[in-house]
Amino acid sequence: MQPPTTSRTALVTGPTAGIGHAFADQLAASGHDLVLVARDADRLEQVATQLRAAYAVQVEVLPADLVDRDDLARVEARLSDPDRPVDLLVNNAGFGLKDRFLDNPVEAETAMLEVLVTAVMRLSHAALGPMAARGHGGVINVSSVAGFLPRGTYGAAKAWVTSFTEWAAHEYADRGVTVMVLAPGFTRTEFHERMQVSRASAPAFLWLDADRLVRDALADFERGRALSIPGFGYRVIVTAARLAPHGLLRRLQALGRR
Repeated sequence: MQPPTTSRTALVTGPTAGIGHAFADQLAASGHDLVLVARDADRLEQVATQLRAAYAVQVEVLPADLVDRDDLARVEARLSDPDRPVDLLVNNAGFGLKDRFLDNPVEAETAMLEVLVTAVMRLSHAALGPMAARGHGGVINVSSVAGFLPRGTYGAAKAWVTSFTEWAAHEYADRGVTVMVLAPGFTRTEFHERMQVSRASAPAFLWLDADRLVRDALADFERGRALSIPGFGYRVIVTAARLAPHGLLRRLQALGRR
């Protein structure tokens, strides 16, 4: 992949594993300097050390818990720093809750909403202002196919990310900023392992490879697409979800709970 013409420094949230790590690795391979944001400072530094050695790029680490407003403010300040411009923001950090809404403490639900919605909104706001002023830049927000389905508060949060990003793609296109939402489905990462969700919870053909989906997403970003859905099967599911009756959609709620 050739480096995006408008992006030389990328800030990636949640880069220590899975989709976020694939973004960091592929962007570094294409010559981007990186700013990496995650809670685990030791693991963050390990990833940074590997990327520096492999690709000879500058890698800055910024340990932050995006639930914590003070930590979030530090990341916002880094994005809006005029002396160290960030040309591509990848809002990837996130987590899910396996149990149903009333079985989760409201504090856990609130924390998930803070990461999936509030952090995405605030970091996008911090990045888009300088990008629009400069006349170039990009934002990739990682959503989910769950946002097109009745999937509880996780799906509702991802629906917000998708709607917000598709709007922003149109709003800022004429100011030189490319904004895209990536909506993957089940992906072989630590995400479902941390939720204690079995691979048997969905058919094998629905499980995606993180490296492949990020390659496809970056290619879609280069084409200026507002929405990237990796995998033919998921594109069919999303199309069907937009047309299917609600009764059929409710039957899909059991996927991913085992």
